[in-house]
Parts: sequence; C-alpha cells; structure tokens
Amino acid sequence: MPLSSIDGAGTSGGLTILRFAIVTLLAALLLFPGRAEAQLDGSGRHIAMALVAESDAPAPGNEVTIAIAARPQPGWHGYWRNPGEAGIAPRAAWTLPEGASVGDLQYPVPQTLTISGIMNYVYEGPFALLTRLSVPKDAKPGTALPISVKLDYLVCTNEICVPEKTELSARLTVGDGAISPERRARFDRWRRALPKPLGSQAAFATDSDGALRIAIPFPADAALGDAAWFFPFKSGAIDYAAPQRIGRDGDRLLIATKAGEAPGNAFGGVLKTGDATGLIVTAKRGAVPAGPANGFDWALLLTALGGAILGGLILNIMPCVFPILSLKALGLARAGETEAHARGEALAYSAGVVLTCVALGGVLLGLRAGGAAAGWAFQLQNPAIIAFLLMLVTAIALNLAGLFEIAMPAFVGRMASGGADSGKAGAFATGALAAFIATPCTGPFMGAALGAALVLPWYGALAIFAGLGVGLALPFLAIGFIPALRRRLPKPGAWMATARHILSVPMFVTALALSWILGRQAGADGMAAGLGAALLLALGLWWSGTRQQRGKAGAMIPALILGVVALGALFVIRPVATSHTTEGASLGAQPFSEAKLAELRGQGRPVFAFFTADWCLTCKVNEKAAIETQTVAKAFADHDVAVLVGDWTDGDPELGRFIEAHNRAGVPLYLWYAPGDPRPRVLPQLLTPAILAGLPEAGVRGAD
Repeated sequence: MPLSSIDGAGTSGGLTILRFAIVTLLAALLLFPGRAEAQLDGSGRHIAMALVAESDAPAPGNEVTIAIAARPQPGWHGYWRNPGEAGIAPRAAWTLPEGASVGDLQYPVPQTLTISGIMNYVYEGPFALLTRLSVPKDAKPGTALPISVKLDYLVCTNEICVPEKTELSARLTVGDGAISPERRARFDRWRRALPKPLGSQAAFATDSDGALRIAIPFPADAALGDAAWFFPFKSGAIDYAAPQRIGRDGDRLLIATKAGEAPGNAFGGVLKTGDATGLIVTAKRGAVPAGPANGFDWALLLTALGGAILGGLILNIMPCVFPILSLKALGLARAGETEAHARGEALAYSAGVVLTCVALGGVLLGLRAGGAAAGWAFQLQNPAIIAFLLMLVTAIALNLAGLFEIAMPAFVGRMASGGADSGKAGAFATGALAAFIATPCTGPFMGAALGAALVLPWYGALAIFAGLGVGLALPFLAIGFIPALRRRLPKPGAWMATARHILSVPMFVTALALSWILGRQAGADGMAAGLGAALLLALGLWWSGTRQQRGKAGAMIPALILGVVALGALFVIRPVATSHTTEGASLGAQPFSEAKLAELRGQGRPVFAFFTADWCLTCKVNEKAAIETQTVAKAFADHDVAVLVGDWTDGDPELGRFIEAHNRAGVPLYLWYAPGDPRPRVLPQLLTPAILAGLPEAGVRGAD
C-alpha cells in the first residue's frame, strides 16, 4: 500500500517556535522518559484519539468524511494547525489502498491560551479533525478498504509538554454509502465546529511603526460573539501576543493589532465569531482605513469627539431620556430659584451623566481587553439586565403617571432644605439615571464615534465616552447657566401634573421596546418572565400608592417586598439561540428543506432557492439590491414562482451538504428550478433584478 503524507501544520514556524519545540522535546524526554516511551505502546496518552468514518460502507467513486476524534485529559491541551508562539501542530501520515486519497485536515475553531505572555492556539476540550477520503471508482462492492494514519503531536499543560505518537486504523468495506442517523448526528456536530468560508475578500495594510489593520467584509447588523479573535494560518503574519481591537465601520470589521515579521502580500486565517463558530478569511494587501493601532490619531479623536457630543445631544429627544430631562428642567423653574442653586444642580446633573458614561465605557473597554467583542449598550446582550431595565423603566413610567410617589429619605430632605448644596445629590442621581436609561437608545453620529473609540487607545476612548456624556448633559447645563432660558420655562402650576402624565407615555413606549429586545434575546418564555416581573413590581407600586394616598406609615413596604420577589425572575431568564433571518419575506419565502423543494417541484411550480447567512456581505447586498425588489416580486408573483431560503448562519450541516453537492464551499448560492427540468441552474453570485425577473419569462432550462 502506498503512503500518503499530510502535514497538518500547513506552514513552517519561525525561529522562536523552532527553539521552543526543541527545548520542549528535550525537556519531555529528559524529565519524563518512562512516560514518553509509554506513548509508543498505546498506554498513558494524554489525548485519547480514534479514527471514525461517517459511513462504514462508502460507495465506489464517492467521498466519505473521516474524523480523527480527540479528547484531551482535564488540564491538558492539543494544538491548532498554527500552534501560535509555541507548540507543534499535529502531523499525519496516511496509509491508504491503491487509488484512494485524502484531502487536507480540516480544523475546528481554536481557543486562545496565554501563558507567561506567550500566545498559544489550542484545544482544551474534545475536538475532531476532519478530512475527505476519495474511494476509487473501480472499487468492487464488498471489497475491504483498510485505512490507517500515524500521528505525531504535542500535548501540554500550563507547566509541561509531552510529545505523543499514535497509530489509528479503521477497516471499511465498499458498499452503498449508507450512513446511520447516530453517526450522521455525530459528524454534524463536528462540522458545526468548522469555520465557514466567508466568500468575500478582506484587505490588510501595515504602517511604518509595525501597526497592522485588517478590514473584513461583515454586515453591520450581523451578530459578533463575545470572544471575537483573528487566528492567522501562517507564522509571521501577525504578532501573536499583541492585543486585537475589533471595531465596526459600516459593513466591515476593522481589526487593529501589530504585524508579525513577514506578513507578505496575502495571508489567510479564521475570524472567531462565537464560542465555537468562525469564518475563513483571505486578506490581501490593500487600502484599509487609517486606525491608531499603536499610536495616537488626534484627527480621529477630535472627529469622533465631535460626533459623540452631537450624538449625546440628540439622545435627549429619545423616548428613554426626554421625560427625565423635561421634569428636571421644569424643576429649575421653581419660584425663588437662585443663580447659585441652578448652576449647582446643573453641574451635579452633568457630573452624574458624564461619570456614568465614562464608567460604562471603562467596563466596555475592560471587557474588550479580556477578548470580548462588546459594543455600546453591551449590557443589552444580557437578558437579565434587559429585564432589570424593563422593570426600572416601568417603575419610572408609573411614577410619571401618578400611580405612586417616591418618598425622599430624611437626609436628602435636610440637604435640599437649604445651603449651597441644595438638591445636588438628587440632581447627580438623576443625571446618572438618565445616562443609564439612555443605553438602549442610539442616535445619529453615535455609531461612527463609538466605533472609533474602540480602536483608539484607552485614554482616547474614555474621552469619547466623556464627550457622549457632555452632549447628553448639555441642555440641562445650558438651562442652569443661562438665566434667559430658565425665564422662558413655564412657571410651576397645576398643568405640571398633566405634563407628567403625558411624559409617562414615551417611557411606556421604551418599556415596550425593551420587552421586544428581551424576546429577541430570551425567546417567548424569557419575555413572559420579564413582563411578569414588571407586572408584579407594578402591583407592588400600585399597592404602595394607595397606602400613600391614605397617609399610612411604611407605604413603600409592599413595593419593596414584591420588587425583591420580581427580581428573582432575573435568575431564570436565559438567552436562547434563535434565527432572525427574514430574507425573502416580501416574496413569501419559505424555509428551505429538500422535502419542501421536492414537494414544490412535484406541483410543477418554478422554484427559486437561495442560501444566505447573516455574516455574508455579498448575500445582504444581493438581497437588498436584487432579490427583495418590486420588479422581482411582481415577476415571481405573475408566474407563481415559489421561493425557498436556506439560512446557513449557524452552519447547519444539512444545508452545508446540499451546498457542497452543487460544487460550492459556502454562500451565497442561488438556484433556479424550471418546471420539468431535472437539474437546477446555478445563478451568478452577483445578481441584478433583471436577471431574476427574466428567469420565469424566459422559461430557463438546463444547468451550469
């Protein structure tokens, strides 16, 4: 039997990796001689491995997926195809029957592991390396098809490394290619962990100071996980241990980091977009927006700061902020208000706003420094915090509606009774509340400004968050320092009660928006739990309000008790995985399945099937510019065209197999099924309304 060699490393490492590998191997052999020898006889391995075929009876001329299933012992880890600054990638040598062949090993998305400042790309839990075995066309059914592979790999803890070897084998028999449901499900789980091809070209640029910027096409509304990271395939492309700052610039991601010794003119890698999901990216040297990866860009800072101030100013008219600002502003119209008091309250309110914005920005930067790809309103990624905001906004709305009053603590009352500090504590708290409540809202100019903050150094980023707070505080600050503005405010009177009731309406609208966000994050059950908690709190506030009207002592006790009970809902609300794909809704699109496709074709209807993903920019452009247009909708309706959409966002293996069957590695894929034609026509990856509208009218036949 001939010997086929597959090098899992892909590319050679640098001198640093070579030195580390030599030292590691010598240390392992010297310190653990008995253990190293034990690897050869199959005992004591720290990564248990098995060779598994998806079908034990592959058909002649077909391919069958082969997996090297690995399970490290607790505390140990194996390495990705590019191990990082240290380690050794697995090396595989295959022994196959005459005429058979295997492809390159496919690796799942790895994890980062930093030890003493050295970055490693590893697997700390079970993983599987996949490849495709091609069966000879002339193989006879019933013929034995033995395969084996010799593996050399390194396994480590945080303190020691041990080189291991193993030889795995499997005996297949040429047959009909049948796959058991259990085996199919197992391989589908492994396929989901593989990165998916992005399908769009990325670009990178380097600066004289060693900064590296990568621009990756990625739709602005596509979700990005909390641990986004770029893993290069080859050594020398990037500085492994350098931090990666990831921000959005419209329909692309900008990664700011440090270049390696030899980035060359092109390199590939994997962009991790979730806990176990990723995209295969190919980047070529080209134009990338300037970013301060390793320096300070004053022009960018000043531009972003202006946008942040303007964006914060506009936030004041949003439903979640306007009622609070209005009531606080009207409070300054009290009869007998002094200049010193007005200015003191304005400064205290502004301090509360700015410090809260800076604190939220600091937490955001801390999360990103820890590897999370968080953005503004990052707390809204947590359904429990959304539910808390829902309860808080509901309480504010009911307070404005006059259901209850918040009793002022005695020490605050004494502070407000006179002196230069009169009312400052309440103004500061109101400003902090306004800034916190503002996080669900976004306004013009904010996106670009806060996106710039995420690629600036931390001190520049905090300045932008402070600028957002300044913009948010500006109206009240102006009222406090400009007497002419205060004189234009209406004088206190009975009308203020009506105004309060009217201002409760936008707060109720904000509560409705938060419940919708909660439903998107936690599903129907989570939304029901959040609304139930808000209802329970409202019941407690109503009860307390009736006690207040009767002048009873401890009126707020029922609200406090039921509020604490309602907070228990925060511990049961969990995020759920949902698909938000709405592509093709204007065409009456249905979810794709092979059974549904067969049913529609059996009815003799023409079918347009398209396959998309939230992270596929080309897909989104085609959907907006061509598919979801009135021209196409009319043409399809006139000819009774059925539309099927396959959402490959989560890497659905069933859709993946269907896509591969049409000689495509990923999305977009567009198929036109003409009535009576046994095979579909594969359409171009860039569509126009004319192409689609002309399909049913031309009665297209044939396949590419």
